[in-house]
Amino acid sequence: MQNVDYIIVGDGYAALFFAHQLILNNKSFVIFSEGKKSASQISAGIINPVVLKKFTTFWKAQEQIDFLHKTLNEISLYTQENYLIEVPIHRIFHDENEQKLWLNKSNKEELIGFLDQNFTKINGVKNNFKSGKVNQSARLNVRHFFDGMKDFLIQQNKWIQERFNYHQLDTQENKYREFSFKHIVFCEGMGVKFNPFFAELPVQPNKGHHIRIKLSETLDSNITIKKKHFLFPLDDELYFYGGTYDRDQIHENIDESAVKQLENGLSEFYENEFETKEVHFGFRPTVKDRRPLIGRHSLHENLYVFNGLGARGILNGCFFSKILFDFIDKNYPLPEEIQLNRFQ
Repeated sequence: MQNVDYIIVGDGYAALFFAHQLILNNKSFVIFSEGKKSASQISAGIINPVVLKKFTTFWKAQEQIDFLHKTLNEISLYTQENYLIEVPIHRIFHDENEQKLWLNKSNKEELIGFLDQNFTKINGVKNNFKSGKVNQSARLNVRHFFDGMKDFLIQQNKWIQERFNYHQLDTQENKYREFSFKHIVFCEGMGVKFNPFFAELPVQPNKGHHIRIKLSETLDSNITIKKKHFLFPLDDELYFYGGTYDRDQIHENIDESAVKQLENGLSEFYENEFETKEVHFGFRPTVKDRRPLIGRHSLHENLYVFNGLGARGILNGCFFSKILFDFIDKNYPLPEEIQLNRFQ
């Protein structure tokens, strides 16, 4: 029997950022990965403190940005790589009214650090009304982040590549197969719907597609362009464009209508030829108030859930991983805004 402080179930942003908190605090753990591509692993990796449809921000945005920088620096000490791509988002304006709205919002206290007041003309795309730069925005190198974290955890004998079997969990003896544990944290995304302990949580799937494309004329690699969706270069001479949001078509197949939506959206501002090389999709775990679901099971006091990160998986996963760790290990109270019972 191997004794560990924690078992983590899942391999997305929630799982890996929580694993980092355990590494920081010298806790023993293992992580169970089913090995499928999660919504986190095919995500754009956008780090964005602004809601770019309405030019607003969200709860604890600056705190989350600051904490992410700190965390990625800590992770780089043991993976030997910093996964932050410090390339800002440029939001293409549709008309003069959007320019005026941006400038008006940029003077508000909660947005003054995020909305740049100097507009930019982007070469190679249609942007008659220029674009606004989102200060403190960036991207995560998604593939390198997951590969690097997985490689490190494998080297530390903390990564178990197999599906967690709920039927083999003994909640009375605190045992799972050959492991004796103090706590289990379930970070399963939409997989939570198959978890007998947390299946009733109000997590809804939001299907997102993105396409990987070959552009006939390359663009400035020092910006991420946002019109309807995000466009930026990848490592392999392709570009990422996405992603869509769909709460209705949640079958396990590519939606051709979503692909067409993306191709049409790109054509609106990229007026040269392009070729769609790949289509990817995943299911974001979303909550109606757009805040995570974090907490302890009502009957089994050492079972926890970390879910509902939605479209802000990087910022939510990073920031709330410490809040969950402090709740479990230090008995700090959870903020009411993320507690499991807030919808009752």
